[in-house]
Amino acid sequence: MTLAVEERATLQRRTLRVLRFGVVPGQAAVAGVVAVVSLLGKDMLGSDRLAGLGSAAFTAGSAIIAVPLAAKMRRRGRRSGLVMALTFGALGSGIAATGGQLRWFWLFIVGMTVFGFGQAATLQARYVAADLADDDDRATAIGAIVWIGTLGAVFGPLLTPFEKRAGTWLGLDEFIGPYLFAGMLFGVGAVVYAIWLRPDPLVAVGGTDPHAERTRPLRQLRASYGVIRESRGAVLGLVAMAASQAAMVGVMTMTPPHMKDHQHADLSAVVIAVHILGMYGLAPWVGRYVKRVGAIAAIEAGAVVLGSGTVAAVVAGYVPAMIFVGLFLLGVGWNLGLIAGTTLLTASVPFESRVEAQGTGDLTLSLCGAVAAFGSGFVKQSAGYHVLANVATGVAAALLLAAWSTGVSLRRAGVQPAA
Repeated sequence: MTLAVEERATLQRRTLRVLRFGVVPGQAAVAGVVAVVSLLGKDMLGSDRLAGLGSAAFTAGSAIIAVPLAAKMRRRGRRSGLVMALTFGALGSGIAATGGQLRWFWLFIVGMTVFGFGQAATLQARYVAADLADDDDRATAIGAIVWIGTLGAVFGPLLTPFEKRAGTWLGLDEFIGPYLFAGMLFGVGAVVYAIWLRPDPLVAVGGTDPHAERTRPLRQLRASYGVIRESRGAVLGLVAMAASQAAMVGVMTMTPPHMKDHQHADLSAVVIAVHILGMYGLAPWVGRYVKRVGAIAAIEAGAVVLGSGTVAAVVAGYVPAMIFVGLFLLGVGWNLGLIAGTTLLTASVPFESRVEAQGTGDLTLSLCGAVAAFGSGFVKQSAGYHVLANVATGVAAALLLAAWSTGVSLRRAGVQPAA
């Protein structure tokens, strides 16, 4: 389908408005659960060692659904995929709440895995914003949608105390309330997309194929990774997304238990809110920055900010107030890596392979986050929170080196990066 310039611009504005109303409740659901998931895990197990398993499970769930979700969108469009993922996310919230209340850890993990499907939908929203955007405006559109999630992502943790009290009033464990509210919020997002995301932006731009082969994950992954490997820009975009996610998730997951160890558990929700403000609050300006300096330079800047945040988290052991600064910078660095990496990956692959490559990118991002979340508890328990933060600093340094090397190689080859 070929759209006139004015028609395309009008549809893009409508799509962004709908995404704003759908992203906010989804981000609030995820952020509210993030504020308590490691605390509930520690409460159930009595140890930090496996406390990160809940975060790992929902991040793994986001990875599991990424490729099938991309395949569904390729056949049917964005709307049906988003509604399906959010509906399953709401179901997962209920399962996790049941497991947590009954102290059945295995059921809690199953629920958190399915909950991750909802997180996948919130991640996919940034690709929906890019479907109708011009090449010059892609980073700005992505940044605008990442930013609007600030409202939900910040208020999610801030509402956690109220949600805890509501759960307690119902006779439930104090950590169960946020899961019940998360299920309702995912449901709201699903309804918004089902009713108002019409016409479907991916259908309108001609990016769907109703006759596309149904999901064969391994075959699709091999094909997508093959496409990504053909472009150094696409490879760097994928690495930036995955490395930023791993460094951020690893440190963030163990911050509430770390604060509880130092008798600051009541402030952990506030710290997470500040962190999530860093993750989303500057997104519009980050999008403009990526557009102005280019994706590779923005990835380099993101790596520096990410590393600064992890260093500040270590310093917080001596200056407790620095934990707020460190987690805020950690969020900003993640934001730079995600927006610049998404922009570079999307622009560096052929149009006909774009949706599958985006699904593969989110699969890789989520798997790296799951590994980081799972391993964070072991590192903290055996070596300490400061060692965990130092490992994340090393990841940021490696990303900086990769971005610099890719930029030098492309300039020497006389190749202009796609974004």
